[in-house]
Amino acid sequence: MVTDSVAESRDIVGLVTHWPSPRAYLFLAIATLVCLGPFSGRAFHVDDTLFIWAAQQIHRHPFDPYGFQLVWDVTHVSMAQTTQNPPLSSYYAAMIGSLLGWSERALHSGFILVAIALVLGTYRLALNFTRSPLLATLATLLTPGILVSASSVMCDTMMLALWMWAAIFWIEGLKTEKIHFLVASGILITASALTKYFGVALIPLLLTYGVMRRRRAGMYILYLNIPVAVLFAYQLWTTKLYGHGLLTGAAEFASSQRAATQGSPIAMAIVGLSFTGGCALLGWTFAVLLWSRLHVAIGAIIGGLAAVAALMGWVDMGLQLGGGPAERFHLLTGIQLTLCVSGGISLLGLALRDVWKNRDADSLFLCLWIFGTFVFAAFVNYTVNARSVLPLIPAAGILLARRLDELRLSTGRSLDTYVTIILLTSGVFSLWIAAGDSSLANSARTAAIQINEKTHGKGSTVWFEGHWGFQYYMESLGSKPLDFGNPQLAPGDIIVIPENNIQLREIPPQYVASRDSLVFAQNLGTTTISHELGAGFYSSYWGPLPYAVGPVAPERYWILRLAASSARRPQ
Repeated sequence: MVTDSVAESRDIVGLVTHWPSPRAYLFLAIATLVCLGPFSGRAFHVDDTLFIWAAQQIHRHPFDPYGFQLVWDVTHVSMAQTTQNPPLSSYYAAMIGSLLGWSERALHSGFILVAIALVLGTYRLALNFTRSPLLATLATLLTPGILVSASSVMCDTMMLALWMWAAIFWIEGLKTEKIHFLVASGILITASALTKYFGVALIPLLLTYGVMRRRRAGMYILYLNIPVAVLFAYQLWTTKLYGHGLLTGAAEFASSQRAATQGSPIAMAIVGLSFTGGCALLGWTFAVLLWSRLHVAIGAIIGGLAAVAALMGWVDMGLQLGGGPAERFHLLTGIQLTLCVSGGISLLGLALRDVWKNRDADSLFLCLWIFGTFVFAAFVNYTVNARSVLPLIPAAGILLARRLDELRLSTGRSLDTYVTIILLTSGVFSLWIAAGDSSLANSARTAAIQINEKTHGKGSTVWFEGHWGFQYYMESLGSKPLDFGNPQLAPGDIIVIPENNIQLREIPPQYVASRDSLVFAQNLGTTTISHELGAGFYSSYWGPLPYAVGPVAPERYWILRLAASSARRPQ
């Protein structure tokens, strides 16, 4: 471990120096709270709905987390068929809900504690790899991938927090030969995998680290059987409960969806690099410090060529909404795609450079962590999204700190001023992206409330298309999701259709008696979901960027009343 005495070189980019760990932990906890606190009242968004419903089911039936029906795609199905995530984060949300209530602020506050655990874990792990652990941690926190993901109540941040502490106990257990550390690591690996299945990747990653560090296999490998045994039991338990094992079911779902929707390998590499560079951010914001001008130029040229190939249709991008970003935004999207792709190249190059230079267990561990996550996000998962890229961001922060350590030692230059400016700029930018995502989420809640005010007491059933957070609020207010498999519509009923959502179908004009709309401006100039700007933080189905800066279209909701003369139900 690189101890605090060794870390007495400048480790905090000119803000503070010679800090002992307790003060650093307190500073990081406060910094996380300051960054995420403003979003604690944010509306539930995207898949938050699924996790909250599972949590409420657990509150009622603790041993049957997915034993309920819902309409999430086109018709009623069981939650066990819909969800592709294990239930541990929903158990945590159920605990928060039972103690503090089910409001947005209560649940978000509970998950801010998870984010603090992630940030403190990043610092603790970084102590083992760099003399600048505080820099590594701030570079992790102040990224769009972390701040946007940690503003949700989904499973991703919790999975990564458990991942970090599992790695800490494993690495420090091997160094100190403390058996209870290795046991704790095995338990935390299990918890990580039962929060999100990607946590299983810790098993081969930590096994490789152990073999590389000890130069041989040993009894320590046995502790990795803890998650293997529990996951096997989980597979049997869910098979008994729901008729199919949820662990293998998620793998089968990803495989089938990938075959139907993904583009060519080159296209997926471009999108994967874009999401990596955009979510981790530091690959291009620190590029001028990390690389020579020639290397920066080469990365920019490759990024530019990739952007042109993607936007001009020279590579098969697979299933994308509207065929990709609107042509009038191609230049704007292309510039941002160039930056994000070149940032992804920079980050992967940083991992390769570190392992080539050091050739030890630490560098191989970080390289495999980065590349394993990238390969999964780009080529294995059913869609490229920021939630899949999220796990590599702490490793990226540690690699950045290691590279800057090296530059300080080799050049004797203090880089504190430059690094401070870049970190502050990254933080402001990342908070801006998180605010844009929050604005989008809040508009769906506002829309549901105003739609209810317009339609309540009119004597008609209110149906709606679309899902995500909008569905949560519409159902909370008494409206019903439209079941396309069995539509039970009647003349005079109202159908609400959000334009920027999923699973939408047009109602034929002959069935519509009147049409109204509500429009909600998005004035922050950034968004995470827009096929016009190519932004698809939650799925590359919307575009090749994790987020976009530009003229964001307003959110529009159509309110249709069915014609009294319609004898047939719209299909």
